[in-house]
Formats: sequence, C-alpha cells, structure tokens
Amino acid sequence: MNKENKTTETDIKLITSNRKARHEYTVLETYEAGIELQGTEVKSLRDGKANLGDSYAGIERNEVYLYHLHISPYEQGNIFNHDPLRKRRLLLHREEIRKLVGRVVEKGLTLVPLKLYFRHGRAKVELALARGKKQYDRRDAIAEREAQRDIDRTLRGR
Repeated sequence: MNKENKTTETDIKLITSNRKARHEYTVLETYEAGIELQGTEVKSLRDGKANLGDSYAGIERNEVYLYHLHISPYEQGNIFNHDPLRKRRLLLHREEIRKLVGRVVEKGLTLVPLKLYFRHGRAKVELALARGKKQYDRRDAIAEREAQRDIDRTLRGR
C-alpha cells in the first residue's frame, strides 16, 4: 500500500471561526500560523471553548501576537489555569513576519484572525491581512449578495 502524505479535510478540526471578519474587512492575503499555548489552554480548545469575536493580531519587536482571543479556563484545571484573555504569540517564519511588518505599517492594513483549528494535532490560526470596509462597501456587498440570490431563485424556478 502506498501512503500519501497529503492534508485532507479529516486532518483539520475546526474550533471556531470569525464570521464577522469577512463582513467587516476585505481579505487580501491569508497566512497559517501556529499558536504558543500554555498548560490547560489546549484542553479548553479541544472542548471548543474559544471565541475569536473581538480578537486581532499585532506586531511587537518582530514577533506577532494575538490579542483578545478568549480561551475559557479548563473546568478540571486547578490553580494552574491560564488567563483567558492573555496575549498569545503566533508562530510564523521570519520572512513572513518581515513581509507583514512592511504591509501593516506602510499601507494601513490590519491582521485579523479568521479561523482557529487543529491540524495534525497542533493548534493553528488562519490570519488574514485585511483592509477595513467602509459602511457603503458593506451595503454594496449585501445588495450584491441579495441580487445574486434573486437571480439564482428565478433561474431555479424555470
């Protein structure tokens, strides 16, 4: 038997996603980054106790950090439980960080987490380099989506 070393959908277990991010931002590029976690954080993530709602990423001293990612304390944890809102370091290659520093500072872009998941047993975050949408851009996107839905509905009726 020949075993192939390819990633399939069964290798990825989604923990949570930030659905609001694609509505509020125009995504330009995405990156996959590892997360530096402490003790019981991994167990809480395996239970699905995380919230990406208000989280964002920032760069300090050539390192990328994720802020306001809420990982609930592990229920069976004791005094060694973690702070739910601490900043967490993201693990990226040095070249990727250098590239992100230039884009974020120069062009006024921001780093937004889109998904939090396990891949091959390791916690990963899908990070997007994004530009904030204006209110009229959001309205245009909603109108476009509704128009496409109406077209699909009429075509289905034929």
